[in-house]
Amino acid sequence: MLFKLFTKPRPIRPLSRVYDLKSRLDWGEPALTIVDIRDRPSFNDGHITGAISIPMAGLVSRAQQQLGLARDIYLCAGLDEEAVAAAEQLKAAGYQRVSVVRGGAAAWKAAGFPIERTRLIAA
Repeated sequence: MLFKLFTKPRPIRPLSRVYDLKSRLDWGEPALTIVDIRDRPSFNDGHITGAISIPMAGLVSRAQQQLGLARDIYLCAGLDEEAVAAAEQLKAAGYQRVSVVRGGAAAWKAAGFPIERTRLIAA
């Protein structure tokens, strides 16, 4: 059992389970970004701790502004099909280290992993 705690996580793959991502985060690998492509209200309602919100509509242009091509990117969406489409867009733009987190934030939450909520302050 102790051996399992100290085993280095597997490298990024095109499809990841939430456990794969959690393992990388627990290992302390900072060279990754979790991108939630859901709309902003869904993101605000609950997302993987540390994820950034880049809705699908502006994904490629914002990724090109904020993320290096060699960065490991984990995509979360409401539906896996949306995340697969987003991954294809990023790969066409030159990003090769992209993974779809199967089940997205819902699977993350179901596994009991921490989520964040964004509170909006009324003006």
